[in-house]
Amino acid sequence: MARDRVYLDHAASSPMSEAALEAERTYEAQPYAGANPNSLHTMGRQAARALDGARATLARCLGCGFRPSDVTFTSGGTESNNLALWGLAEGARARDRKRVRVIMSSIEHDSVLDVAPSLRNRGFEVSFAPVGRDGRVSLDALGSMLGPDVALVSVMAANNETGIVQPLADVAKMAHAAGALVHTDAVQAFGRIRLEIADVDAVSIAAHKIGGPVGIGALVLRSRVPLRPQSFGGGQEQGRRAGTQDVRGARAFAAAAKDCLDHLDERATLVSHRAQELCQTLCAEGSGIRETVDVAYGVGRLPGLVSLLVDNVDSETLVLRLDEAGFEVSAGSACSSGSLDPSHVLTAMGIPRTEAFNSLRVSFDERVGDDDLARFAQALRSIAR
Repeated sequence: MARDRVYLDHAASSPMSEAALEAERTYEAQPYAGANPNSLHTMGRQAARALDGARATLARCLGCGFRPSDVTFTSGGTESNNLALWGLAEGARARDRKRVRVIMSSIEHDSVLDVAPSLRNRGFEVSFAPVGRDGRVSLDALGSMLGPDVALVSVMAANNETGIVQPLADVAKMAHAAGALVHTDAVQAFGRIRLEIADVDAVSIAAHKIGGPVGIGALVLRSRVPLRPQSFGGGQEQGRRAGTQDVRGARAFAAAAKDCLDHLDERATLVSHRAQELCQTLCAEGSGIRETVDVAYGVGRLPGLVSLLVDNVDSETLVLRLDEAGFEVSAGSACSSGSLDPSHVLTAMGIPRTEAFNSLRVSFDERVGDDDLARFAQALRSIAR
């Protein structure tokens, strides 16, 4: 990132960490660099061992009983979510023909929500669990939706627009009591908070949210979980996902994940404090700026994701004016930035459409300092005035 600009869009993609860059440099120096890890020759076997090492590191970072063989490498969070929704729903139905319903929360990422039409085309009924004004999935509503015909429940670990941490442990217990499989999109939460995934069947993660490279992610599956593969042509990843694996990306992904988990508590404390201070400065009385939801950082919300509403200034104007001032932010999910509709997350929370059009997402990690945030606060308050 340019030195004269302040990048505050880590929730969209986080700059490469030194740990990930070093892993890439180390890979390039190896004699097996560029070798296909599925080849039988010496360099192919060496590449395969390096790939398996990355797999083992990611499994250790996730913990909760996941094993290296549970890690299926993908091209990123979107593919992981797509594969989970299609593959798990069809796998559950193949095991029990009455399992024909899929439940997802109304605030999921588009890579989950946009699978709904294709699931319906494949014979599934799709339902959406509502959320409250606090941004959390309603457990009462979810409980009333569960039944013996539910194949899969998908609820994200933490929302990518508000940062609100979802009651995932409770969701998993309720879903399993009804015999359903449980998937979580942990792309935004992995490496930022400790995940409550001991009872979760499948977890989506991605490298570029935690300082790893763009273009690699993983779907991590319990060995007992039935998954129908959705791509074919090589049998890689134990037949779950065809295609030659990216060993370089996998090593960098694992290095970024280990770096995040090794320093998780200290970084979360630091970043949460900075987010809280930023909000107090921005949302002072009379500023015309307020948080979309008042939840403590690092407890019920991701440490460095600040979600704001700015009176009488639309999101596009905010983003462009801040960009002119040297600050990179977004209006919400970067994957929906071209949409003319207000955030589906904010409207699902009950925020009026007219207010949701004035939303702003600010996200950062420990590499963004107090001085940068102070200058950003001054710029935003000036625009709001």
